[in-house]
Amino acid sequence: MARPGTSPSGARAAPSIISTNLHIVGNLKTEGEIQVDGTIEGDVAAQTLTIGSHARISGELVAEEVVVHGQINGKVTARSVKLAKTAKVIGDIVHEVLAIEAGAHIEGQLRRLEEAKSRKPGAAEGPKLAAAAPAQAAG
Repeated sequence: MARPGTSPSGARAAPSIISTNLHIVGNLKTEGEIQVDGTIEGDVAAQTLTIGSHARISGELVAEEVVVHGQINGKVTARSVKLAKTAKVIGDIVHEVLAIEAGAHIEGQLRRLEEAKSRKPGAAEGPKLAAAAPAQAAG
């Protein structure tokens, strides 16, 4: 069976790109990579998610890795979250690894992924992350 983010032949799929002039109303889901430079009103689920500096997302994000340069209004759940200095997040961030550059704006709670699971009775109800190798901290 092919790994997430790969085609059936085993080749790595190209990232999906939401350009700056594209406005999507609805949910997006992929086992691959998405780069968002436009506007999304809806939830996004991906293996890797990059939010460009001019991007705006209103909805819940679930991914293995999220890099934010733009604006998010909603909950972010990911193993690895990096907030660039231009990032603005209004909503909770549930993470295993978190990196925040000076200048990033956050309004919400920061919680470790395992703590969030243990706080909720029946944690299986929460968003599920795709099965993949654990994220490694940059060193």
